[in-house]
Amino acid sequence: MSKDILIVDDEQDIRELIAGVYEDEGYQVRSAATSAEALFEMRSRTPGLVVLDVWLQGSDMDGLTVLKHMKSIDPEMPVIVISGHGNIETAVAAIRRGAYDFIEKPCKSAKLLHLTERALEAALLKRENKALRGTSGKTSQWIGSSQAASNLHTSIEKVATTNSRVLITGEAGSGKELCAQLIHKMSNRADNPFVAINAANIVAENIERELFGEENADGLPIKVGVFERAHGGTLLLDEVGEMPLASQSKILRLLTEQRFQRVNGKADVKVDVRVMSTSTKDLGEAIEAETFRKDLYYRLNVVPIHVPSLQDRREDIPELVEFFSQSIAENSGLTPRQFSQEALAILQSMSWPGNVRQLKNLVERVLILSRGAEQGAIGIKDLPIDNHNRGKSANGSMPTELVGLSLRDAREHFEREYLTLQITRFDGNISRTAEFIGMERSALHRKLKALGVSTSQSRAESA
Repeated sequence: MSKDILIVDDEQDIRELIAGVYEDEGYQVRSAATSAEALFEMRSRTPGLVVLDVWLQGSDMDGLTVLKHMKSIDPEMPVIVISGHGNIETAVAAIRRGAYDFIEKPCKSAKLLHLTERALEAALLKRENKALRGTSGKTSQWIGSSQAASNLHTSIEKVATTNSRVLITGEAGSGKELCAQLIHKMSNRADNPFVAINAANIVAENIERELFGEENADGLPIKVGVFERAHGGTLLLDEVGEMPLASQSKILRLLTEQRFQRVNGKADVKVDVRVMSTSTKDLGEAIEAETFRKDLYYRLNVVPIHVPSLQDRREDIPELVEFFSQSIAENSGLTPRQFSQEALAILQSMSWPGNVRQLKNLVERVLILSRGAEQGAIGIKDLPIDNHNRGKSANGSMPTELVGLSLRDAREHFEREYLTLQITRFDGNISRTAEFIGMERSALHRKLKALGVSTSQSRAESA
């Protein structure tokens, strides 16, 4: 949650008193005496929270009108309304216009600080819920104890305590955004916003509006961009390689000066943001193709981190499957299921072009399709393996049903299937089968008996 607080009150001693209370607790404070000054501060940067007086003598607008303007700019920004002449009607009007709460002056310090903490936490929770809506089974921790996973976690811990920019690379679905979230949560910015924007999902004509926001003809923000929303915290530029060149040059200036202008804006907006970025594509190739700026690449790539693919950490698959089974069940009302060792062995042997995201989708499909079925362990036959993977291991050379077996059991399985096929092929004729496979007839009889291969349907053989 942003600790940038704007105090709007026409009485100087009240402004100074409240500012002192906040500053003693480590908040960043700005003040405004009139509605015009309040809107000017909104132009310079939208605050994390506003303490707003109702009356504002000497202003063009009263506090409730200013509140309406502020909520139109940022509906999720918490506003605490204060008044020395409070009544129930004023409090109800303030709440209806979007205020978080209403308190009377003089404000008790403990009550004001408690209300502020609750308001900031509620605003942060709303933003997080909005970001996470529809992402059942999403983890907030790195699952896995393989060497590759341990190496990545060590890198995250090392870079988290710095303020350096980080470029995170890796295949699609490998967990690049999760890596960025963990860096943020371990940093000294953890109590401030983490904002992510995917450049690949934004129309090129709208990307600057999404990044920097937009102003109207009066200079008031009508759209708050992600850089401004991330003030004091971290901004993740997801798939930064998809960003248009014109936007790249503006981001380069922001990284250098920590300031920018909104679309149609004339004044600079100053922010304090840690920027991280991710890329699936090779940015070196993009630079050669002149679709990505080399100077921006070096600005973003202060600390490079590569997220390993699922193929590079197959031993983490059992832990991931267990986590997804539990978390998806909790979020979707499904029953969590255990996966048999044979089923896990097959999952470890398969190819995973979609990485962790693909594995999570498969687990969710298993839980859905197994509803109402016998609640034992998920076996090989229960795996909804795509045709691309069905019947083959990752290298495409071995039937998946053999993966979970020991060498001895796999050999017996193969021999049983092979001999059954040959017996059937030769219509149960043991002599012809023995001749074809290169075994003595008596040895074949012993092998069939040992493997339990039935020959009861064999036609009679002549002596």
